[in-house]
Amino acid sequence: MIDIPGPTLGAEDRERLLHPTVGGVILFARNCVSHSQVRELCDEIHALRQPALLVAIDQEGGRVQRLRDGVTRFPPQASLGLVADREGLDRARTLAEIWGELLGYELRQLGIDIDFTPCIDLASGVSAVIGDRALHSDPHIVGELASHLWQGMDRQGLTGVAKHFPGHGGVAADSHHELPIDPRPPEALASDLRPFRRLVAAGIPAIMPAHVRYSAVDEAPAGYSSYWLRAVLRGDLGFTGVIVSDDLSMAGALAVGAISERVDTALAAGCEMLLICNDAATANQAMQHCLTCALPASRLGVLRGQEGQLDPERYATYRAEIDKLRERSSKPL
Repeated sequence: MIDIPGPTLGAEDRERLLHPTVGGVILFARNCVSHSQVRELCDEIHALRQPALLVAIDQEGGRVQRLRDGVTRFPPQASLGLVADREGLDRARTLAEIWGELLGYELRQLGIDIDFTPCIDLASGVSAVIGDRALHSDPHIVGELASHLWQGMDRQGLTGVAKHFPGHGGVAADSHHELPIDPRPPEALASDLRPFRRLVAAGIPAIMPAHVRYSAVDEAPAGYSSYWLRAVLRGDLGFTGVIVSDDLSMAGALAVGAISERVDTALAAGCEMLLICNDAATANQAMQHCLTCALPASRLGVLRGQEGQLDPERYATYRAEIDKLRERSSKPL
């Protein structure tokens, strides 16, 4: 899965997207100028080939919202955790499902297949890059809210991706800029795994591993670790969905060497779709290195968006609920 430089497709973009190893496109803010433009861009991407390329985005809420024109402005996911603390878990579950359904409806109306959310890292107070993207510090609450958020997304046909397995919340370093090392022993990491167990049990279709090294468990970062991806995620947790790597051009992904080595190591560890963003030259090298598609069309189908429906009255009600949540979350305790 690769990115494109602007809000429209040029001849070079089309040529790259027709490469047989490319399965999808991730959109960034630079690709999202207006609501109608994004709809046209998604339509054009989908029309390039059959089976159609997937279109993905990071639209979590709060500071991680690539698309802003003509859609709901969601507060940070931490606002749902605050509702759980103030008004009870049942109310927070209801709002999480409304959130997911509204998000799913709006993105599917644009033609977006995948949203790289929910973020189910624990709020430990350690990680600034996670921060208010985390739902809560309690793994049970995180699992409950995330599963209801995803169920709402799924009801509208939007594919969710739980991240960052097995948990990014316990490290201060930002994997965009360096490789974080989490020295905690396995028994301490068990809490971070609990939300992933809950999401796997709920049927989440895709999971993204972290570019974090859990040094007391395995020297390889999770996205390059067959122990984490095959023994724990597939074996222990019983996950049967698609494993999507985090961006292989990030600094935290550089530990194993050149892009060809990163690709080979990630695939060997168990990743099925590789995300390579914001570095066209590196993405092109990876495309040439991969002689065949790693992910068969049948597996791509697991990630493809489906049709959803939300009547105007319910849409207005849901949007009003999220608007109120955003207003409350912006006020001090």
